Amino acid sequence: MLAEPVAGVDYPSTAAQLRRWFPDDEACIEYLARLRWPDGFVCPGCSGREHWRTGGGLWMCAACSRKTSVTSGTLFHRSRSPLTTWFDAIWFVTSSKQGMTAAALQEHLGTTSYETAWSWLHTMRRAMSRPDAELLGGAGVEQVEVGEAFLGGVTRDVPGATTLEVPVMIAVERLGPRRLGRVRLETTRHPGTLEALHFAARVTGPGATVATDGSPKFRRLALMGFEQTCVPGFEEPAGRILPGPRQIALQLNRWMIEGMRYGVRERHLQGYLDEFMFRSDGRTAASRGLLFFRLVERAVNGGRRPRE
Repeated sequence: MLAEPVAGVDYPSTAAQLRRWFPDDEACIEYLARLRWPDGFVCPGCSGREHWRTGGGLWMCAACSRKTSVTSGTLFHRSRSPLTTWFDAIWFVTSSKQGMTAAALQEHLGTTSYETAWSWLHTMRRAMSRPDAELLGGAGVEQVEVGEAFLGGVTRDVPGATTLEVPVMIAVERLGPRRLGRVRLETTRHPGTLEALHFAARVTGPGATVATDGSPKFRRLALMGFEQTCVPGFEEPAGRILPGPRQIALQLNRWMIEGMRYGVRERHLQGYLDEFMFRSDGRTAASRGLLFFRLVERAVNGGRRPRE
């Protein structure tokens, strides 16, 4: 991963520049190769570096003769659609501040079927997920606020079901009196249990100050590597003392209404939460093109292609 990608150098800063940079699939392939092998080609079979390009657009290892495609094992692997179409779709999705529906993506791409647009969106959301995401806390973070909220309007995965409220665990960095930092979200089937404790410990860096609603389930945090656990107690509403999770819950519900039109099934909810986190963490980006860069970078390093 590039330490500090620069607009106009490491990624296009405008849609017009996107089209100039990637007029054909070969330009897209060269860009993906830079992201997949930033220090030069490395053979996935023998780790050799000497290679040459074949006529089929493959990298052949000089040591073991293994042929490797830059799209192998990525979101783009064996896709029948041009890479230029994929890049256009990723730019369109990441440049939208309110999220994207499959119908909107289908309309933008013109000839793509609704089913393909829907599948592409969910594949992009999988790429937005980061199992190895940096832990919350660290320099500049006053505390990490942890809470639970119920997200409404989600559809249960059974025929004819109406919408329901689904519990979501929330952890958010407090940077100052009116400033929030990075966000972590996970669904849970057991609200109010020790699952919230393990969630807090899993997404927060050791030594961080963790603020909770004071419920007994969080009392073990002090024994799990956290220097201080702020426990306000129950004499005041948690939303007043810990406004971060409440604010994120309100933003998430608003995003679901305005961007997704509540068109979310329960089994896909974590994917939407991954997208919300991706957009939230990138909201301060100086250029919207940085989100395009981040998503393509993740897609080429572990994304899986959809069915078409």
